Amino acid sequence: MKKIILLLSSAFLISMNISAQEGTPSLKIFSNFNYDISTEEGEQAFKEFELKRAYLGYSYNIDEKFSTKITFDVGSNSSGSAYTAFLKIASLKWSASENLNLNFGMVGAKNFKFMEKAWGRRYIAKSAQDKYKWANSADLGLTADYKISDNISLDAQVLNGEGYKKTQASNGLFRGGLGITYKIGNISLRANQDISPRSSYDDSSASQTITTAAIAYSTDNMTIGAEQNIMQNAGNLLDSEQQLMSVYGAYKIAENYKLFARYDDASETTQAGSYTVYGIERKMTKGVTIALNMQTWTDAAEDSEAENTLFLNLEYKF
Repeated sequence: MKKIILLLSSAFLISMNISAQEGTPSLKIFSNFNYDISTEEGEQAFKEFELKRAYLGYSYNIDEKFSTKITFDVGSNSSGSAYTAFLKIASLKWSASENLNLNFGMVGAKNFKFMEKAWGRRYIAKSAQDKYKWANSADLGLTADYKISDNISLDAQVLNGEGYKKTQASNGLFRGGLGITYKIGNISLRANQDISPRSSYDDSSASQTITTAAIAYSTDNMTIGAEQNIMQNAGNLLDSEQQLMSVYGAYKIAENYKLFARYDDASETTQAGSYTVYGIERKMTKGVTIALNMQTWTDAAEDSEAENTLFLNLEYKF
């Protein structure tokens, strides 16, 4: 019943304000058809149509300094039924000055926004830290963005640390982060430090940190990027370390057509494997994009066979 109420509430909110000059409704949907081509001879190949995600949102400018945003995330996940609605964003933004912005409430986290924007194909695959569950895309807390100059910006966040699908843990510990982004010409550089404090103080516990270094080069016709992540004291366990690397790129071959590819080395994570995706993307019209691609997962274990799946992904939004 709660799920139905959330869906109806979001639909009502959008319809009620659809003509408001100060506000903007939004809708974004990710769907696909996939076909497992790794099936052994004699077995039935797995294939399905999927509706992976639907984001229903609304933003409203209260005045020149204050604005608010609300977004519902509807999709399949382990926290609910086949389709469950979660309140992902419910934030108040204060433009304190020309250089400083503060966001409070259920806010978008900063951990992997750089790669998500540079990779630009969330409808096909999540960015690395999101895909391998190193961080959450949104959480309750406070974020700050400060523009030092046209080239340099700082950001910081203090969050519950549990994500937007869970309540705060009983230990009441926060998760914090600090990042810096430097842009020069077509190149953007990013460094970020994320920390999750330990909840116990025995000899085997320590605060978990994630250090990220990323680079992206982008022109009108091409994008190339890479990101390296190191998690120290993983799971707050002293001297436990994981590493995660991702490289990606896209090239415009014709009007509305792009080739793209990405490789993730997750061999030193709990998932222990590597992920590859490559394909071609076409922009059908404003807000509608389709992509034919091959996605491959290979376990890090010796002699593991690759799992290949053919995807037809579709994103439509306004």
